[in-house]
Amino acid sequence: MTYQIHIIGGGLAGSEAAWQLAQAGVRVKLSEMRGGGDTTAAHHTDGLAELVCSNSFRSDDAERNAVGLLHAEMRALGSLIMAMGDRHAVPAGSALAVDRDGFSAGVTHALAAHPNITIVRERVDALPEGGPAIIATGPLTAPALAERIGDATGREALAFFDAIAPIVHHESIDMSVAWMASRWDKGETKDYINCPMTKEQYLAFHAGLIAGDKTEFRQWEDVPYFEGCMPIEVMAERGVDTLRYGPMKPVGLDDPRTGRWPHAVVQLRQDNASGSLWNIVGFQTKLKHAEQVRLFRTIPGLEKAEFARLGGLHRNTFIRSPELLDPWLRLKSRTNIRFAGQITGCEGYVESAAIGLLAGRFAAAELAGRAAPPPPPPETALGALLSHITGAAIADTYQPMNVNFGLFPPVTGRTKKADRKLLYTARARDALAGWMAG
Repeated sequence: MTYQIHIIGGGLAGSEAAWQLAQAGVRVKLSEMRGGGDTTAAHHTDGLAELVCSNSFRSDDAERNAVGLLHAEMRALGSLIMAMGDRHAVPAGSALAVDRDGFSAGVTHALAAHPNITIVRERVDALPEGGPAIIATGPLTAPALAERIGDATGREALAFFDAIAPIVHHESIDMSVAWMASRWDKGETKDYINCPMTKEQYLAFHAGLIAGDKTEFRQWEDVPYFEGCMPIEVMAERGVDTLRYGPMKPVGLDDPRTGRWPHAVVQLRQDNASGSLWNIVGFQTKLKHAEQVRLFRTIPGLEKAEFARLGGLHRNTFIRSPELLDPWLRLKSRTNIRFAGQITGCEGYVESAAIGLLAGRFAAAELAGRAAPPPPPPETALGALLSHITGAAIADTYQPMNVNFGLFPPVTGRTKKADRKLLYTARARDALAGWMAG
């Protein structure tokens, strides 16, 4: 099949962009290096849209949460990623978490079966010279292509380390110590396993994190971590109680044995549909593997834990998008090339797919000879995220960002703080409806 556009990268952004284009009648070539003899430091399969850091798409609350609002907007625009996320959802309270393997297999099958998509397993080391292309190679872009991107943009790509949390086999968790509950009993089911800690146990664990044997990366000592996926030992270094106000906060979790909140809590979230694997929430780490096993088995309920995967680090790269991209995600110096996904500096599975969705829709309109549609208004979640990436942020200090209400234009008039999020989401729904109708 001859193709009209070349997409490089089969992660969430590239997969979503390919779907949007194909659904619009555009013939797509989708290049993915995994399965063609290459892989990355974080991926384990050759499936498209593989989830590597967590299985959670975070909150699905479209009334009071910015990422939940983004979910709703993407569903309204026919997102493949959201459709497969819904199809392969696993219990997670008010969040949307998915069975990793089922989700990736579903995306792969849908794209492979589409008559307008040709999937090619190959590594691409150069930017396309002529025709339209979308670069969606993600934060783990192959070195040769990253170098070519640096040549084209005139600046070196920025880099930081992203950390992966460990996964535990459910059968190895001591449920006579741990218990199941969602914080404040939110959601219809009790979707998290909670491991309680006394003050003494917490202080010993905190000290172990500080003193633990860690992987060193001397070449990248000055590279910043992304705040939303920071290694737990780096958080621990910020103060003895930092973790108790972060991933180990006990508020809203009554230990059924005492009827009280513990001093600290380690939470695990279901990682696959069968419930055999559980992810330790917020425990991304650069501790060496032997040290992880030793220290994490001091957590009450995990004394005999068996790990399906231990934590680790991988290098992320992204471009200075506010300086380099126009509002339609085109590289200003080479407008035949668009960028999408985490390489633009958005952070998170949903955000990456959302930017892929927009890149695909923009490219489809252009290839059809229509005037480029205006970007979604910044009052929408899609528009707020896009605006941050393509101009609202300061290029020299640009860092990865999840969608959040801080990216939205402020609501006008005097409002109660408790009502503000509802006003943001109501305004966004109206703005998206107007954009789609226009």
